[in-house]
Amino acid sequence: MFGNLHWLTTAARQMVVQARLAFASGLLGLLLVFPAALFASDGSADGSLPLTALCHTSTALPAPAHDHDVPGGFFCGGRPEGYQHGSLWLEAGMRAVSGSGRTPVLMVHSSRYDRLLVGFRYADGAMAWQGVRSGDYSGHWRLGGQVGFEAPMRDARLTGVVLRFDRLASAEVLRMRLVRSDVSDLQTIALASLIGAALMLLVIGAIYNFALAVAARRVFPMLQGMWSAVLALWGVIWSQLHLFVLPWMAGTLSSQVDTMLALALLMLTALSLISALEPGKVPRWMNRLAVVLAVMVGLLGLPLGLMRSGAIDQLAMAVAVLFAVLVVVILACLAIAWRRGSTAARAFAGAWLVPLLVMSLTGFFDLGDVLWGGGEQMLVLLSGAWQTIWLSVAATRRFNLMRHERDAALAAEALAQEQARRDSLTGLTNRRGFVERIAPLLRAHADRAQIADGDSTLALLLLDIDQFKTVNDRYGHDVGDHVLVTIGQRLQRWDAPAQVVARLGGEEFAVMVSGMGLFAARALAESMRQAIAACDHGAAIGQNDITVSIGLVMARPGDTFATLYRAADAALYVAKHQGRNRVVIGHTTGTPARAAVLPAQAERG
Repeated sequence: MFGNLHWLTTAARQMVVQARLAFASGLLGLLLVFPAALFASDGSADGSLPLTALCHTSTALPAPAHDHDVPGGFFCGGRPEGYQHGSLWLEAGMRAVSGSGRTPVLMVHSSRYDRLLVGFRYADGAMAWQGVRSGDYSGHWRLGGQVGFEAPMRDARLTGVVLRFDRLASAEVLRMRLVRSDVSDLQTIALASLIGAALMLLVIGAIYNFALAVAARRVFPMLQGMWSAVLALWGVIWSQLHLFVLPWMAGTLSSQVDTMLALALLMLTALSLISALEPGKVPRWMNRLAVVLAVMVGLLGLPLGLMRSGAIDQLAMAVAVLFAVLVVVILACLAIAWRRGSTAARAFAGAWLVPLLVMSLTGFFDLGDVLWGGGEQMLVLLSGAWQTIWLSVAATRRFNLMRHERDAALAAEALAQEQARRDSLTGLTNRRGFVERIAPLLRAHADRAQIADGDSTLALLLLDIDQFKTVNDRYGHDVGDHVLVTIGQRLQRWDAPAQVVARLGGEEFAVMVSGMGLFAARALAESMRQAIAACDHGAAIGQNDITVSIGLVMARPGDTFATLYRAADAALYVAKHQGRNRVVIGHTTGTPARAAVLPAQAERG
């Protein structure tokens, strides 16, 4: 499990490095273009055509033969009414078109209508008509959700503009402006750069968060990835980039899809933020209220997106109010979580405040044609890109911290497991660790025994300190522990992958030796016995020697640790009864044990 998690985390970490490079390039583009968007004088303000500055009238849908027959009876005050099932005519006079050059471009923010006709009126009485239909914008669509109509070059000066919208859903959302043709080209290039940078960041952010969700198995990055993906899709449709490949979606269909995506985006905004906060940091009822409000906002996207007539403006205002309430609840959740020490609230608050405020305020305030006609939609796209950068960096830092904590926990777990296999007094492997370490040696011995017959090369040595109880009784347990530590340190020199040394308990030690025949194993046992007898315990017990008795047994086919231990223990018992301080060789077949040849008097303890 940990291996898979480590692989996923490593893959996510590699994606982080690549994503950071892409973020850096996109962020650089935003830093270069965004200030120009805010402070450059693009001339759009002077050419703005607000609805209140235009004269208007409403008629039934004209017959095709009378498409260009401009009706009389224009009203130059109040709000247009009764146009949703007919035609809305708008007229801009001499004052509106003055200062826009000889070949101005009329930019109309795309909305829901079946057809739009634009007539440029000249001083000689002539009118030049252009038009688009829902599903066919031909060469008139522009980036930023706009439709452009360029006035033809004529000797006569331009004196006015007439617009006819057939079955317009709402006049309140119309945005129109007249700009010089050269300025229009520059604005299109600048707006394309800004939209491209924002969309690139959102797409990279979506991919990065989806990868992070898979690696970390968390809900928040998944919701954040969905948020970035939906916002990127919304931005593509709003900016009309999709018309390169789906020209039939121009107009009403794009507007309807965009509205539903926008409200789904508002819902994901709330759900993503709520899911990021740690459990218990926010009252449960506030969490539930935020989720309910978010789902309501998302569900209202369906009727608001499909509506072509009726109280569409009133429903849009109701959604704006509902989302404003949701924003207040979310901000309250953030504030409470912050006060309760939520690391997520402190890490993500700066990222969420900007898009939340932009999304909520655009429902009540008309920002006009700022950002070269992109308006509040462009601000939403930029705030989303800002939030994606912030959250991705913050999430990376947060999950890096979690990764370090996980690595520390794994290291602590490994240390605890190692300590559980070590004798706390001597530092040697304990009985549990000994059994685990010798298991591969026993398997290898069994495999060799199946392949070929021959002398055994696996031996078990069982060592027991002679008269250790007397040491404890005479000098105390502290001195006894000192003796055990000294002997353990001496035995440690023989510990290796093929020579496993352990303290089994009390004064009993064991050594499993692989790769040695009987003669070599007996010589090793003698070396150990003599080395232990040579240990200096003078500081603890004076000049008294401490010796060990050793039982040695060679493994046979079919032997286990239990059978080897019983045979070695029997040999050790014989060594004790033969006078201690000696090596006795035992056999698992039950053959009587015999003592190794030792100097009789000089080495007896």
